[in-house]
Amino acid sequence: MTTVYAIINWLLIFGYWLLIAGVTLRVLMKRRAVPSAMAWLLVIYILPLVGIITYLLFGELNLGKRRAERAKAMWPSTAKWMQDLKQYQRIFATENSEVARSLFQLCEHRQGMGGLKGNKLQLLTSADDAMKALIKDIGLAQKSIEMVFYIWQSGGLVDQVAEALMAAARRGVHCRMMLDAAGSVAFFKSPYPAIMRTAGVEVVQSLNVSVLRVFLRRMDLRQHRKMVLIDNYISYTGSMNMVDPRYFKQDAGVGQWIDLMARMEGPVASAMGIIYSCDWEIETGQRLQPPPPDVNIMPFEQASGHTIQVIASGPGFPEGVIHQALLTAIYSAHQQLIMTTPYLVPSDDLLHAICTAAQRGIDVHIVVPRDNDSLLVGWASRAFFAELLEAGVHIHQFEDGLLHTKSVLVDGQLSLVGTVNLDMRSLWLNFEITLVIDDDDFGSDLARVQEDYIARSRVIDPKVWAARPYWQRIVERLFYFFSPLL
Repeated sequence: MTTVYAIINWLLIFGYWLLIAGVTLRVLMKRRAVPSAMAWLLVIYILPLVGIITYLLFGELNLGKRRAERAKAMWPSTAKWMQDLKQYQRIFATENSEVARSLFQLCEHRQGMGGLKGNKLQLLTSADDAMKALIKDIGLAQKSIEMVFYIWQSGGLVDQVAEALMAAARRGVHCRMMLDAAGSVAFFKSPYPAIMRTAGVEVVQSLNVSVLRVFLRRMDLRQHRKMVLIDNYISYTGSMNMVDPRYFKQDAGVGQWIDLMARMEGPVASAMGIIYSCDWEIETGQRLQPPPPDVNIMPFEQASGHTIQVIASGPGFPEGVIHQALLTAIYSAHQQLIMTTPYLVPSDDLLHAICTAAQRGIDVHIVVPRDNDSLLVGWASRAFFAELLEAGVHIHQFEDGLLHTKSVLVDGQLSLVGTVNLDMRSLWLNFEITLVIDDDDFGSDLARVQEDYIARSRVIDPKVWAARPYWQRIVERLFYFFSPLL
């Protein structure tokens, strides 16, 4: 018996180290950033069994076999949609400002479609303004309403949006709504999905979380887009989830969430419609046919029209394109760079680009919330402050709630707004969307919003930060270790 136990023990040890070797080889063979690979290897070797399980759960971009097959199968039709859209040459911009030219060229080459001109664009800086405008647009909808959100939480004005959507469905408007299963878990546990489906609204649960499938699909891969499309003409996107800040996470101790949404009229809705159709097909298997734009209703075709490029990321979309867009925008700056983000855990490339901008004389400002709803991200963010401050970056801590707006403004001309946080999850994992706007009038509007954020913030004094307690530095470095995985 002793010999049998010895053999079993030896086989278990051999199998264990074989598993370690196999996972190590898998980490090394995946083309990923060196800090991320090193972080995973350290986790695997320091916490062997836990590390292996964690890597199998979260270490690779695994959409799941069925969704991956759908994503692959949809691209021929998606490419045809984009080619068909290109026939409407009148809606595409042929010129860009100097600061925006490189970024628009990147997007056109990587995504196969240029910037769209002739759009009316409005910044909505409060949840009340955004939802009241949306309720009005829903009430006037004639053909279709399509929505995708990470979080939908009932309460306050959100209930009025839901009522307006159900009323539209009852009068014959085709209404589709896709919500992330994890972000909107409270909604799907409520009576609302059944009520809305009864009214005629198609409600789809995106990326369902299932314990039985944890090793078959990465569970923290999320549908993080926030989009509304109405009649292939009106569109919304930005950082705002479908929540009323007065009723959302009131016990989190971070204050009300502060967001920004863009409301658009014009051809940009067609580009966003292609993205929505791809997401819908990946999740449901149902192929939608985005209608062509009505070129006769370009609201601002001449000088006052806004040129907008839409960037989509996530499985099935060009890899790393938003990361490349951010790098291109930062390196295009000649005078000033202002960035707002709730979660600041940049890649090494982004950190280097931001520091380099400040070191070459660019006036660089980053606005982040003082209090964060994520303990891990909050501490990890602070690990980057010292290097940024040393380079000459001005860091402002917003003190009037949780600043959730994701925005970049370059030289007052080039703007990026959308759903992308400056962290690895947004840059490399989730389904995200960003608008790129080449327009100094819109840049002036965004600058005023950012200036208001800065006025409600406290700038970090580099000398005071350098004198912070040693224990804080230890905690920062501990969480910095996990930054490639956040």
